[in-house]
Parts: sequence; structure tokens; C-alpha cells
Amino acid sequence: MKNLVIAGLGLVLSLGVAAAAIAADDPELKSVTGTLEDSFCYGTMGAKGASHQKCAIRCVQKGIPVSLVEKGTDKIFILLPAKDDTPLPSEVIDKMEDQVTISGKELSKGGVNFLVVESVK
Repeated sequence: MKNLVIAGLGLVLSLGVAAAAIAADDPELKSVTGTLEDSFCYGTMGAKGASHQKCAIRCVQKGIPVSLVEKGTDKIFILLPAKDDTPLPSEVIDKMEDQVTISGKELSKGGVNFLVVESVK
């Protein structure tokens, strides 16, 4: 009986450690406020603002990645759709060059910041 209790306690502790490890691997949810920019024009020429909005929309519609430049910092997030093989939400494309708040999972790989779009405000 004593061995059964010890084995059960070990199982419970193992499950707790496994759950903590899985939670640590789950990307952090974050809300970022900033300006939506097309990464080509913003990155190569510094083009931004209301006068660049039509160009930014055309670039994004042709497949140029959308960048979210965080307000008050130089931090840039490349936006990703919530699901593979799907486009970004139309709210993102329609609001190019506008300030928005995007909520989603934050990822970082090789020094590049990504934000998986779950909501746009």
C-alpha cells in the first residue's frame, strides 16, 4: 500500500512538471500598440504616414510582409496570420499606416519578432 501511495505521488509530481514545461513552451499572449507598415518601403526607404497609405496597401496585397512598429520604441513585429495558409485579417490591410492595437501570440526566432494576429483594434 505504501508503495502505491509513493508511486501515485510520483505520478502527480511528474504530471505537474510536464504541465509546467508545456506552459513554458507556449508563446506568450501580448497586446502591442503601434503603426502598421509595409516592410519593404518602411525598411528600405523609411516611407511611412498617411501619404504612403495607398502604396502600403498595394504592397501588402502583393505579398510584402506587414510590420507593426511598436509605439514609443524601435521594436518591429512581423505579423503572421492565426492559421497557416491563410491571409492576414482584412482589418490589418485596411488599416495600413494607422495606429492599431494587435493582440496575439508573441514569437521570436533568430532575433526576429513575430506576432500572430488574434485581434485588431
